[in-house]
Amino acid sequence: MRLTLQALISHGRVGRRIGLGPESRINMLRNILTGLVRHERIETTRARADEVRFYAEKLLGYAKKGDTNEKSMKMADFWLTVSPSICHPSIFYMYIYLYFSIQEKDLIPKLFKVLAVRFENQTGGCTRMARIPNRENLDRAAMAVLEYKGNPFPPLFPMKRVSELNLLNQLLKAYGEEKARMVSEKKDLRSLITVFVHFISCNKPVYI
Repeated sequence: MRLTLQALISHGRVGRRIGLGPESRINMLRNILTGLVRHERIETTRARADEVRFYAEKLLGYAKKGDTNEKSMKMADFWLTVSPSICHPSIFYMYIYLYFSIQEKDLIPKLFKVLAVRFENQTGGCTRMARIPNRENLDRAAMAVLEYKGNPFPPLFPMKRVSELNLLNQLLKAYGEEKARMVSEKKDLRSLITVFVHFISCNKPVYI
């Protein structure tokens, strides 16, 4: 994960073709990652979700170092800010850019105080990506949902109900009970043999 666009290109991170060019790619990734941090669940194309997932994990790894770390703050400031290249070079659009830049700055405390604290004991696997039906238009693009785990939204897929009356669960339960019974009987047999050996050793016959 690099800070500048030049470093990203020179180190070969620009592999998958997303956007109209390298700069457009970085702007798109920043916008998607900003939306992910703000909403904690986004819907985008499968290729973009798979690409942003890497940066989301890396950004969270830097956030765990704390807001006092200089590199962590630089990363948060770079990835959670609207890129100026997407704005029109006029005063009106410059005001819009400044407004949205200020709006996105409130995500930095959320990154360090909420998300980093939530995953402080995890070394990875903080995001989840699920496939959804393709987009219903001419391109039929493959879509996916990308989210941070532990978000306040309902789960993407309903939890499977585990019933004790299931045949497999009944067989496993009977097997566990039978195994526990055999172990207890084996322990009783061992204790009986130990007592018998101790009795024999203490009452040795005397030969005259």
